[in-house]
Amino acid sequence: MKQKLSLLVTCLALLCMIGCTSPNTGEKQSYAPIKVEVPERPAGQQDVIQLTTPKLETVRVGFIGLGMRGPGAVSRFTHIPGTQIVALCDLVPENVEKCQNILTKAGLPKAAAYTNDEEAWKQLCQRDDIDLVYIATDWKHHAQMGIYAMEQGKHVAIEVPSAMTLEEIWALINTSERTRKHCMQLENCVYDFFELTTLNMAQQGLFGEVLHVEGSYIHNLEEFWGEYWNNWRLDYNNEFRGDVYATHGLGPACQLLDIHRGDRMKTLVAMDTKAATGPMLAEKYGVSKDSINFQNGDHTMTIIRTENGKTIQIQHDVMNPRPYSRMYQLTGTNGFANKYPVEQYCLRPEQVKEGEVPNHENLNMHSAVSKEVKEALMKKYKHPIHQELEEIAKKVGGHGGMDFIMDYRLVYCLQNGLPLDMDVYDLAEWCSLAELGRISIENGNAPVEVPDFTRGGWNKVKGYRHAYVK
Repeated sequence: MKQKLSLLVTCLALLCMIGCTSPNTGEKQSYAPIKVEVPERPAGQQDVIQLTTPKLETVRVGFIGLGMRGPGAVSRFTHIPGTQIVALCDLVPENVEKCQNILTKAGLPKAAAYTNDEEAWKQLCQRDDIDLVYIATDWKHHAQMGIYAMEQGKHVAIEVPSAMTLEEIWALINTSERTRKHCMQLENCVYDFFELTTLNMAQQGLFGEVLHVEGSYIHNLEEFWGEYWNNWRLDYNNEFRGDVYATHGLGPACQLLDIHRGDRMKTLVAMDTKAATGPMLAEKYGVSKDSINFQNGDHTMTIIRTENGKTIQIQHDVMNPRPYSRMYQLTGTNGFANKYPVEQYCLRPEQVKEGEVPNHENLNMHSAVSKEVKEALMKKYKHPIHQELEEIAKKVGGHGGMDFIMDYRLVYCLQNGLPLDMDVYDLAEWCSLAELGRISIENGNAPVEVPDFTRGGWNKVKGYRHAYVK
């Protein structure tokens, strides 16, 4: 009897915690999320929202990290007018030489070479003939290198994820604010042809008010684990918990919801599965002698609520056999879009005027529009960036062309003194899921407060837009 009574009391207590109504006030009880400190902005600093810097007629670039992602970047820059590849840096001499050959093949002079020294990258950053440092090393060095480069007076572009901890994130923010140098995360998926077209549709109101967005990074890395220098990627999953690679899914989602441009991520809840495949991989590649302590679960899920009552769902799984998916999806008051596994749109019939697309009368809000209507919509709403760059982007390549568009837009904005498409606060928000997710998971999947990385500036700009020369 005592056990039954105890169980009943426990259940009632849990119901109240979930959110019961007070008999006295009629109001729901609320429970504060785990608070995450927002350090005070150092004296004399200002935010870098919509930061502009002097125009650069020629963008002089130094590349650090020439293993997996670096050579592709070097190759793409040979196709961007108004750039000069000044210096190349990698610990492995063969990697530097490989990129020198890329320059030679493109009819360009060889760049200054830095190799065989773990501190050589600092020498590159110290050069006075470089405007932009492009960082494509292992994750563990991204923030350190970005901070140092900005302190040497350089703009920086850092591969994803650019920071792995909140400490690194705040250091990048403070350095960018103090030096007034651009700090851009090299998130390519925001330039995907479907994503960018859909963003244009959303910005023109086709979907009504966007309420919910989903994204992910579902990519079985089985054939790649052995290719990461010193096992750095698997090692990170072995040591840390949470969504350690959220940016591909979160970046496009945040642009759809105008994050820190009229809305902000407010709270998140994360959970993960047990680590099943991860420990086996750690043992196979000699990452962990005690694979029982492998930290990151195979599959991580994060749910985010924004200040304006919108929601985001992000997933991460690089361990298990599943078809590749970034799960790009939006739900709006007047329509729906989905990229994986099938590209499709669903709209209220009145959202499309007669004569604009074929088969107007066949639109049905209970199913996706026809292939013909989808193609007509994508043609009608093709983003201006794609109208300009699609042909050359697909020719140059890089994940189907979106890598080239990313690099081209970075150079375009620097050349014209425009705000970059992605700023240091985008970097901060998209990278923060790693540590914030860990905090939630390790505290029983409790809600966690998402810091306002702009420190009060999230509502200064109304709506996300790409900058163009007027």
